[in-house]
Amino acid sequence: MTDLDSFLHLARPLGAAPPGSHPVTAPLNVVIQPQALFSIVDHSLRRNADQYRVIGTLLGVRSEDGSEVEVRNAFAVPHTEILNEQVEVEMEYQRQMLAMHLKANPREVLVGWYATSSELNQFSALIQNFYASQGDGTYPHPAVHLTVSTVPGQDVETRTYVSAPVGVTSERIQDSASFIPVPHEIRYGDAEKSGLELIAAAKDREDRTVATITDVESLEKAIEDVLGMLDRVAEYVNSILDEERAPSTALGQFLLDALALAPKVEPADIERDFNNHIQDVLVISYLANTIRTQIELSNRLATAALVTGGTEGAAAPTGAVPEGGAQRGGRGQRGGRGGRDQQREGDRLVA
Repeated sequence: MTDLDSFLHLARPLGAAPPGSHPVTAPLNVVIQPQALFSIVDHSLRRNADQYRVIGTLLGVRSEDGSEVEVRNAFAVPHTEILNEQVEVEMEYQRQMLAMHLKANPREVLVGWYATSSELNQFSALIQNFYASQGDGTYPHPAVHLTVSTVPGQDVETRTYVSAPVGVTSERIQDSASFIPVPHEIRYGDAEKSGLELIAAAKDREDRTVATITDVESLEKAIEDVLGMLDRVAEYVNSILDEERAPSTALGQFLLDALALAPKVEPADIERDFNNHIQDVLVISYLANTIRTQIELSNRLATAALVTGGTEGAAAPTGAVPEGGAQRGGRGQRGGRGGRDQQREGDRLVA
């Protein structure tokens, strides 16, 4: 969120809870996974030229107390929208896709919907009320509305909202809602960070492509990153000692806790263990290559034997015939003549 987005969020029940049930409060924080954002941006890039925004469904998990919602997945929902006039959403498609996603990911639930525009209008309220309704919606939990600004040439801006009912007439209650902004963050792990860094490496290239790196290159890059972080920490500590920068108690405690996690091992022991590990890896790699070569050689020998045997079997009837075979052939010829005589006699009988 930008620096201008400063607000106070009050968690409170969004509606009357059923008797005997615990009141449901709005989430205090929304966590967005990178794969969900990639799906939304890809949907926006593939939209029709006459669409100024596209919408879709958000899937994820909720904490036990409902204070945090994690958006893990998203899928597109076809819709047609005429600005300030009419909107049509394929609800049946949304239901079928939701059912298939829940079968594939039974731990995930419906948490809300997204739109690739920061604008909130009466159609946004209508769609929000559908996703927050009973049966097909997130009720009794509030639906999260995620807006992703995908304007070309500008940074991607994300905002998250929940809604509260507005005291209007019953005719306008379906397309009326008060959107309340809630804090959010984009969270990713180490594996996702590596993928994001690889993708970011192609943004400055004209062809927008980048080659994947090997394991050794990845290890080298990781070591360089660690050395760079150590240099920054050493520079910060030196500036504190030289009284060039104001000290920070919280940051000092964080560095102390990080250093306490480091094992108390001598450098010589680390080098010996590392060399032993390298030797083990080389032995395993050598054995794997040997087994692969042996399997390939066995397959080629078996294929050659089958080809050779098939050629000899096919050449036997047309080749030289043994002596005994010639005698048997002679008997066969005499038998053939007898057969022709019988045939003639038969012809004559018929005549």
